[in-house]
Amino acid sequence: MIQVVQPFTPPSMGLGAIFFRPKNIIVSPNKGDDTELVEAAKFFTGSFWAGKVGGAKELSPRQLKSLSNSQIAEFRKRYGGSFMTTRNKPQDRRAELIVCKNSMTEDIYGCAGIEVSEIKTPNGRSAQFKAPLMSNLAVGRNVRRKGIAEDLVQATEDLALKEWGYTECYLFVEKMNKPALKLYQKLGYKIQWEDDTATTLLPTVKGTVVSAPTIILCMKKRLGGGIFGNLFG
Repeated sequence: MIQVVQPFTPPSMGLGAIFFRPKNIIVSPNKGDDTELVEAAKFFTGSFWAGKVGGAKELSPRQLKSLSNSQIAEFRKRYGGSFMTTRNKPQDRRAELIVCKNSMTEDIYGCAGIEVSEIKTPNGRSAQFKAPLMSNLAVGRNVRRKGIAEDLVQATEDLALKEWGYTECYLFVEKMNKPALKLYQKLGYKIQWEDDTATTLLPTVKGTVVSAPTIILCMKKRLGGGIFGNLFG
């Protein structure tokens, strides 16, 4: 299911002036039409995969098609419906994609996902457990450093805390992604463990997409604790 963060209207004098950040969350009805989901997946592909640390700055047509198809499939699987049915009884999947749009043009400026998922530790060092997991955070290149990422993170945390009743939120981030790591630390997330056996997809300057080794960090934040909520997180 998609939640659309609106209104988001940049001033006519340009983004260099006062920046109007999204305030309200409007639930977009899910009627079987996944056009918004597909658009969000395509936005994520262009904003996240192009210029990924260690990869090509721009995507070739072949890379764009391959990664877009994979991203659409993933978004459909994760956020394609707000409920799943067991024995004819609907059960909350607890999976949402939050999208920030321009309220006038409907252009997507950012997105972030949140879902209740198994938090898996590397090498089986501890038991698996379920908790809110934030993922798929991306902001358009031309509107970065304007507070959109912070607002999207806050929206996912509010959903996990106020609607789902969880007091912790997790995320996974690549250790080499310094800007993202810095942002999450600024927002109160603390490193729990790292996985040096992980791999990631990487678009190359040759126009291919390869699997490359990486180090994944697991981070956690305690929700709803105010300034002191994460001192012992």
